[in-house]
Amino acid sequence: MKYELKDDYIELFKLLKVLDLVDSGAQAKHLIAEGYVNRNGEQEFRKRAKIIAGDIIEIADARIEVV
Repeated sequence: MKYELKDDYIELFKLLKVLDLVDSGAQAKHLIAEGYVNRNGEQEFRKRAKIIAGDIIEIADARIEVV
């Protein structure tokens, strides 16, 4: 799936919440902290990581291209 940025960046946990991949911000933060989220092929543990255009986020079997 693709996500079009409206600003310069979006924080990782907010991206997961906006795309309805999680039920709450707390759930998003938990999944990130436990290492279930990859950013550009590497595990991302920072909940507030600034996701920018060109990043690829993977969680479970979902792949998000940020444009």
